[in-house]
Amino acid sequence: MFNLLAEVVIQERGEGAWDEILDDAGADGAYTSLGSYPDAELLKLLAATNPARQSPRSSLRWFGRAAMPLLARRYPDFFSQHRSTRSFLLTLNEIIHTEVRKIYPGSDVPDFDFDKLSASDQLVLGYQSKRKLCGLAEGLIEGAADHYSERVSIEQTLCMQRGDEKCVLVCRFSPPPG
Repeated sequence: MFNLLAEVVIQERGEGAWDEILDDAGADGAYTSLGSYPDAELLKLLAATNPARQSPRSSLRWFGRAAMPLLARRYPDFFSQHRSTRSFLLTLNEIIHTEVRKIYPGSDVPDFDFDKLSASDQLVLGYQSKRKLCGLAEGLIEGAADHYSERVSIEQTLCMQRGDEKCVLVCRFSPPPG
């Protein structure tokens, strides 16, 4: 995640921006792809990327959405098999997170459950993770919808950060206007 955040920042703001963010956050920036770092450090870096001082949830959402095009370029096979965001999301547990665990042993990925009986333009996702980064999940969903040229509205009916057992994200998909 940390290296991905660095890529997003450099892509959007240029080479020097990442060093400025590390300085602002008081972080050393020695992140390896196989390392494990506290979520508090990620949140501190996200706060430093955010001059408007949005909420941590909004910062996570921005990061997820901005990271998805990089992930799509890095792992095109995960995306090319699908024609819609809904179809792509249904592969999170069995394909994508299984591969993430192979590449990064010991990684802590969330677990999703799905209401597959919902309408074809809707998907209800249950999100569980001890990390409680549901804002990141929302941003990644938005980024996936961008990738498939769809719009998505997300309503969160339950949230672990409010004390619920899991987060529930009701996603409604539609084609872009025009």
